[in-house]
Amino acid sequence: MSHDLPRPIVNADSQPYWDGARESKLLIRKCKACSAFHFMPRHVCPDCWSTDLEWVESAGKGSVHSFSIIRRASLDAYSARTPYVTALIDLDEGPRMVTNIVGDDALSVAIGDRVTVVFEDRGDGALLPQFQRAAAGA
Repeated sequence: MSHDLPRPIVNADSQPYWDGARESKLLIRKCKACSAFHFMPRHVCPDCWSTDLEWVESAGKGSVHSFSIIRRASLDAYSARTPYVTALIDLDEGPRMVTNIVGDDALSVAIGDRVTVVFEDRGDGALLPQFQRAAAGA
């Protein structure tokens, strides 16, 4: 558990996303007009500008597009976690998202690695989607 770390900041556009995370679901937006999937939560489709959107559950699988190993914490709360990995993940549905790679082998991450979503407890029921490297052959 990571109760000492900051909790998510929720706004009107992201409320359903964080509600889904509390249920260990990774939700992304899908445009009903053009069928594009997208991430970050927003109220218009970044492809066609439609406001006819729905929330759908992602399979929570993807691959590492890029990453950086953080060796100096930006906030004191993260000091005990350094080094840690921040990554761009290409979800299998198409969207790219910024997240962390967690787990015992996180520092061995490589571009192209397959990853799966896990949910980190931030206290008070808040769960934060993170990713871990998929087992070989998964």
